[in-house]
Amino acid sequence: MTRMSRIGCACLAGALVFNPFAHAAESAAGKKARVFILLGQSNMVGMGNIAGDKDGTLEHATKTEKLYPYLLDGSGGWAERNDVRYVQVMVGKGGGMNVLHNEPLKVGKGKIGVEYGFGHQVGNALEEPVLILKSCIGNRALGWDLLPPGSEGYEYTTKDKTGREVTWVHPPYKGTPERWEKGTTPAPANYGWYAGKQYDDDVGNAKKVLSELGAYFPGAAGYEVAGFLWWQGERDCGSEEHASRYEQNLVAVIKSLRKDFDAPQAKFVIATLGEAKKGVGGNTEKVMDAMMAVDGKSGKYAEFKGNVATVYTHEMARGGSGNAHYGGNAKVYVDVGEAMGK
Repeated sequence: MTRMSRIGCACLAGALVFNPFAHAAESAAGKKARVFILLGQSNMVGMGNIAGDKDGTLEHATKTEKLYPYLLDGSGGWAERNDVRYVQVMVGKGGGMNVLHNEPLKVGKGKIGVEYGFGHQVGNALEEPVLILKSCIGNRALGWDLLPPGSEGYEYTTKDKTGREVTWVHPPYKGTPERWEKGTTPAPANYGWYAGKQYDDDVGNAKKVLSELGAYFPGAAGYEVAGFLWWQGERDCGSEEHASRYEQNLVAVIKSLRKDFDAPQAKFVIATLGEAKKGVGGNTEKVMDAMMAVDGKSGKYAEFKGNVATVYTHEMARGGSGNAHYGGNAKVYVDVGEAMGK
């Protein structure tokens, strides 16, 4: 077994301790980049506060609480890694692709997500250069916006506020609108949307970056998609129908992403919503149970053993919730990133 494959297994099995600045001076010249694609909704986009000397900001965490020393260099500034590249893209208002980040991994201005905690973990673990490629946008449901290709339509019966039973029809991939009452004639979504539109956009943008690798990771000699990170579910918790299908849709999205990026062996790591825990009930617990079910250790999906893992984030959330973006607490985002990397 190579050093790389040994580390790949250990990263899913548990925490490892690394030298924070190992490989930090290495470049990508002549080496194939290992790509990790980050997908989800707003908390994957990143809502952690950086600036300010107050509890919850990254500056306070690193410089006052002395946490995450690997994020700082010897002079107390933000450390930069030439062996780990960070690219973030997002669909623009009029379509097309906006590039929000395209630089060596280094804390900058604005907000942070899981990329820093995660990027340093895998950067230290792997000999090859690493590309962190984030392609997502907020307020998107797996049961609608992110529905993967091949997903079938279905019917779901529930009760309305008056107690009347209503059967809703949900479309297959590329169908529209999001749902309609059975027996009525649906009108197409008036904003040009369809089931899976965000999946297509996010995957399409990630593929565009990889097709133009030289513009995003200068010197890299090709790439291999080594893994996917998934932090999403708040929007699905707002719908009984979406929550009931979350496990089925999550299995489908894992398989679809591996197929789309020709990466059948790529690791897949999921983070639960911070507010989710046993006994919370409702759609939140349904979505969490779905995430736990696909973990390779559950035994439910034999094909996921050793290559799909779910990180339980409730303790890391410090009492915060995904819908409230964990109060902007940067420590939540770094901790979840570290855990996903480990």
